[in-house]
Amino acid sequence: VQLQASGGGLVQAGQSLRLSCIASGIPFRTYHMGWFRQAPGKEREFVAAIARGGNGPSYADSVKGRFTISRDNAKNTLYLQMNSLKPEDTAVYYCAGKTILTGNYNMWGQGTQVTVSS
Repeated sequence: VQLQASGGGLVQAGQSLRLSCIASGIPFRTYHMGWFRQAPGKEREFVAAIARGGNGPSYADSVKGRFTISRDNAKNTLYLQMNSLKPEDTAVYYCAGKTILTGNYNMWGQGTQVTVSS
């Protein structure tokens, strides 16, 4: 049972990246999913979330209008399209899942590093 995040890298400010998170060993379509990030010296913070059916995406104010969360339940995959990246987006990005919409995330991926240079 795991969530495998990938797609991170080093880009310049203004460029784009797409993160992917492939789920295995779980009924992915029954999980509500989210992306979080943690920058050096800072606490982990919420980035975006999407319900199991793909409806009702939500975003942190800091990424609204630049990032788009989506999912393909047929491929057991969660995505995060990140456009107009800023140096302050530099962090390790984690995907996470939960079965109860109002509950806590209880399944976490290993993280993928995103570095944005100015």
